[in-house]
Amino acid sequence: MWSGPRNLSTAMMRSFGSRDDCSVMDEPFFAPYLKISGKPHPGREETLERHECDPQKVSEMCMAKGGPRYSFQKHMPHHMLDGFPMEWAHEAKHFFLIRDPARVIASYVKGRDSFDIEDLGFAPQRRLWETLGRPPVIDSLDILLWPRTMLSQLCHAIGVPFDNAMLSWEKGSRPEDGAWAPYWYGSVENSTGFTAPPDTRPVVPPKYQDMLKACEADYAIMEARKLTLKLA
Repeated sequence: MWSGPRNLSTAMMRSFGSRDDCSVMDEPFFAPYLKISGKPHPGREETLERHECDPQKVSEMCMAKGGPRYSFQKHMPHHMLDGFPMEWAHEAKHFFLIRDPARVIASYVKGRDSFDIEDLGFAPQRRLWETLGRPPVIDSLDILLWPRTMLSQLCHAIGVPFDNAMLSWEKGSRPEDGAWAPYWYGSVENSTGFTAPPDTRPVVPPKYQDMLKACEADYAIMEARKLTLKLA
């Protein structure tokens, strides 16, 4: 799964991790990204200390065999810096999780008061989506509105049988959660499943309006190709 930040991605990790036949990996390229880019980020030091920082070794981890039938890997396109290995992705099945930029920005500013447009990941996500041949796209809002139907359609699109276990999980943290979890995962740790989204689209502060417009252009390209609700 390729997702930007503040985009239901950790809930999706919980969803797939609830399956008996699936292991999960939480943003394995985040530590190499932080080390090489030098980017400041909440939890930076903990992440560099606790996680593998060599992108080649991370690639090997992503390709490792054994364990459950499926390996669900939560990745963010903007973590894949130039020169990072992509061999691990050649035989993987990909899907892209998108979210309305206004909702992303409104959520992101709660955790960081200073960031740039690349941190939101919309342009890198759209570029990688095209590079990988435009795999299935699903919108986080649609999952929240119709979790069973949309997750079932997603599973069909990537050739994985749907499992009812994906609809709920127990509260709390997980051993596989990244070192950055204390800064970002509070709401997910208190959840037990997908909940209905707020009725209204959040208002983005004026200082982020230019960033919002730029993100909307990339989002619109992928949003036009997303999985749509199909009732049985």
